[in-house]
Amino acid sequence: MMKTSNQALPEIVSAEQWQAALDQQLIKEKALTRAHDALNAERRRLPMVKIDKAYTLAGKTGPVSLLDLFEGRRQLIIYHFMFAPDWSQGCTGCSWVVDAMSHPAHLHARNTSLVLVSRAPLEKLAAYEKRMGWDLPWYSSFDSSFNADFGVTTEQGEKHGVSILLRDGGELYRTYFTGARGVEHLGSHWTYLDLTPWGRQENWEDSPKGWPQTEPYTWLRRHDEYDD
Repeated sequence: MMKTSNQALPEIVSAEQWQAALDQQLIKEKALTRAHDALNAERRRLPMVKIDKAYTLAGKTGPVSLLDLFEGRRQLIIYHFMFAPDWSQGCTGCSWVVDAMSHPAHLHARNTSLVLVSRAPLEKLAAYEKRMGWDLPWYSSFDSSFNADFGVTTEQGEKHGVSILLRDGGELYRTYFTGARGVEHLGSHWTYLDLTPWGRQENWEDSPKGWPQTEPYTWLRRHDEYDD
């Protein structure tokens, strides 16, 4: 017989008590969903800024313009992946986000393209992409002011984030940007963990006493490094 764990656990109740507690939780979650829908509606009504500057990025098939990244579609999601030119590998957290990205065909069906852009030279991006087993459009802004102009390379270093662009004919506009924890909904691993009793198991979370917790992000690894 398997030995009972000494780890802190949620309260054990009857099936009826569990269902009652769940029903109350779902009322709050539905309210949050509606609030999130309202926030999304506000985002769709944000003003936008025209992109007048011409950028040339390096891609697998050669130099490309910002317009080329749309691949003829109307909307473009750019994930600013942290990978500086002098780094030997990409950011751990950004790698988490990319691991969770869905098949692009679902975005294409809604007239939307998704690309990654980093400052590291293309050969470094290609080597890391092969190691990670990814197959997403990834472009280097190494010889461009793109990262600085979009606010993701500063005097303090590299930043991650996501920019949303809209195309009207040949005119390009930036409609939205978020960084820091604003990109978490792109990395569904966090969403999955948020559903579990122990959550993300980080010490900023409001969890019952005795729950396993560590400092934020210290436990993250690239998917081929956990055995280390």
